[in-house]
Amino acid sequence: MTFERMGTPNDRRQHDDAHVESLSAITLATHDMARAVRFYEALGFRILHGGANEAFTSFALGASFLNLTSETHDPIRFWGRVIIYVSDVDAFYRKAKAHGIGPQFEPRDAPWNERYFHLTDPDGHELSFARPL
Repeated sequence: MTFERMGTPNDRRQHDDAHVESLSAITLATHDMARAVRFYEALGFRILHGGANEAFTSFALGASFLNLTSETHDPIRFWGRVIIYVSDVDAFYRKAKAHGIGPQFEPRDAPWNERYFHLTDPDGHELSFARPL
């Protein structure tokens, strides 16, 4: 299917009442669950299931979920970036720094009308914390 054949969102809805409403969860792989759990807990993520000694852990992320799964064989490669909206980018940046987590740069305003900063979790996943301006 090419983009031209996909049509607009309204065109698609006329033909199909089923549509994407939201992101439910994202799952990231880790080689060290205990280390990953400590990292996300330091950022204030709340565990709903699993924990440091489990193979699968799920955190509350607003109305969505961030899941971690243990990966014991293949090396994890960088795959992309998770963008997480927070209530106050600068306060969240200070929180990360207070827990010894080093963001890649200080919060900045982007030309796409967001304030944001990036950090990398212990397994190399890039996280962007942002808020629309």
